[in-house]
Order: sequence, then C-alpha cells, then structure tokens
Amino acid sequence: MWKAVASNALTLLIVAMMVAAAAVVWARGEWQRAGPLEQAICVRVESGSNMRALAAQLDEKGAVSDPRVYRVGVRYADLPGLKAGSFLVPEGASMAEIADIVTRGGASTCGTEIVYRIGVADIDARVRELDPATETFEVVAEFGPDDPVPAAYAELREAADTRFRVSLAEGVTSWQVVEGLRFVDVLAGEVAEVPPEGTLAPDSYEIAPGTRRAEVIELMQLSQEEILADAWAARAPDLPLESPEEALILASIIEKETGIAEERRQVASVFVNRLRQGMRLQTDPTVIYGVTEGRGVLGRGLRQSELDRETPWNTYLVAGLPPTPIANPGRAAIEAALDPDATPYVFFVADGTGGHAFAETLAEHNANVRAWRAIEAERAPATDG
Repeated sequence: MWKAVASNALTLLIVAMMVAAAAVVWARGEWQRAGPLEQAICVRVESGSNMRALAAQLDEKGAVSDPRVYRVGVRYADLPGLKAGSFLVPEGASMAEIADIVTRGGASTCGTEIVYRIGVADIDARVRELDPATETFEVVAEFGPDDPVPAAYAELREAADTRFRVSLAEGVTSWQVVEGLRFVDVLAGEVAEVPPEGTLAPDSYEIAPGTRRAEVIELMQLSQEEILADAWAARAPDLPLESPEEALILASIIEKETGIAEERRQVASVFVNRLRQGMRLQTDPTVIYGVTEGRGVLGRGLRQSELDRETPWNTYLVAGLPPTPIANPGRAAIEAALDPDATPYVFFVADGTGGHAFAETLAEHNANVRAWRAIEAERAPATDG
C-alpha cells in the first residue's frame, strides 16, 4: 500500500514539474514575443510608482498580453528601478522591450517621431506627434521622395526630442531597402552593394541621426539571421528543405503569395507538398522576380512571353526552388515555411476575397480557376462594343 502511495506521489510530482517547466517555457516566449500594440502609446510613470501599477496600466492600454507575465519577467530580468517620466512604447513592443524602455530609457521620450516607411510599392516619411488627450500618435505630415518637404518635417527633424525609425514592410526586396535608405536623410554614408536577397528582416528599427546606412543594413541582417536560426532549430521534421537558406527561399515565396496571416501555413503546405512530389512550384511571384530582379514593382500582369522566358527564377520551367529568395520575408512567413500545415493540397488560386481557394486534385483546382475567372470578368470595366 505504501509503495502505491509513494508511486502515486512521485507520479504527481513529476507531472507537476513538467507542467511548471512548460509554464516557464510559455512565459519566456510571451516575454520576448512581439506585443499586441497596433499603434505607439505614451506610458506615464509617476514618481514613486511600482511595477504592479505599471503592469496594470500597460494591461489597460493593451500593451501586454498578460500583466502577470510582465511582473514576473521584470522580477527575474535584473533590471534597474522604474524611472519617472513619459515613455514612448512603439507598436509591437515586447514585454522585454517595454521593461527596458521604462527602466533604462533615461529622459522622457514621448513627443514627436518620424517614421521612414519602406514598402513594397512605395516609400514615404511620416511625421507623427503624440496627442496628449488620447496618448496616441497623429500624422501631421507625410511625403514621398518626389514631394516637397513639408515645413513640419524640416522643423521637427532638428528637434532634440524627436525620435526616428525606419520601418520595412514584409516582402520588400533588398534593392528597395537600399533605395529607401537613400531617402532617409538623417542617415549618413552609402551602401556599397545591395545585400543578398532575403537577408534583411522586415521590422521597425529605431535610428539615431548620423547613423551610417551600412550599420542599419547590418542590424537588419543580424536580426534576420537570428529569426532564421530560431525557426530552423524549431522546424517540423521531414521537410524537403536541406538548409536554412532553402527555408528562406521558400519563405520569400510564401510572403509574396499571400498577405493573409491565417493562410501562410496552408500556402506553405502546398509548396512543401509539391516539393515532396517532384512537382514544379509554378508560382507567378518567382517569374516576376526573374523579370525585375527585385528592382521595383512590375506594375502589370505577366505576359505569356514572360511566363515562357527561361530565367533561374521561373518555377514554371525550373524544377524545385529558385536559386535565391525573391524578397525579404518576415518572421511569420519564415515560421510558416518551417512549420507548414499538414494538408493534401497541391493547388491554390485567388478566391476573390483577398484569400485563396485550395484544392487537392486538378479537377477541383480547375473549378476554382473558373470561379476566379468569372469574378475577374464581373470586375472588369465595361467596354463599348
């Protein structure tokens, strides 16, 4: 009897230890993961305030996913004490980043920020000022490379409390990033050569005036290396990918094929299934890259002559993956490439809603294509007969 009791107690102890270990792993992930903020906010820390009060404020503002994890994380991160003041918390800031801002941030940082946005189709600069009433930023000026420089930008660029950020959209090419950095006039120096495609992490980077453009590129590369290494270490078993570099190529295709987060792993499954079965990937974005080589946007549909043109990136003609990425994929696309859904799908086509219809057989796919062609015909502008 006592042996049974001891055995049961030992079993419960082991289970409890496993649950505790899993909880620690989960909490560590939450601490480091990008936060839920969709827009930067100002966090005010009053003199004499404590972490519990700050955690409650952050939870109320929607800046943290779990205030308990924030409090525990701060306790074990060995950070200095809170500093009184008003601090800018950027969109997507992790709990670890927020804790660093409010303990090491120095002087108050809320006020004005200038964001240089490097997108897939355009580049612009936004001047944003904090609205004290709502504690959110409002755009007070916006312009592109071909526009006159607004007076608000020229004035606030020189202000001592203005913060600067460079924001890269998922799916930009390395050439577009280099061109975009030339537009950021608070940076210095030139970029000697376009970095290898796919090696720059799409993200938001805080910069200081006078920083060399080459340093910003290096920061983007280091960030992408870390993201890729982490995802590769946690990859699903038996993927038809031989190296992290191949994973990056596949992730770039996924990034260009869908902008819908819920679809990424399904799209990944189609390409993984095709690779396993020896089917060609037959994806338009690779053909487009063969035409443009990443230097700008095609801006029109593909011509049949381009679909028939032999380039290293034409996956209608070339088996397997293309030789390089076709863009700089974000973290989510990389993770999807290395942990795809388990599906039988080998086809997909646009469904008219911004997403895709997936199919296992060619007959199903052809039906989906006919439905999409009908939607295209309905949307086409009427022409005089």
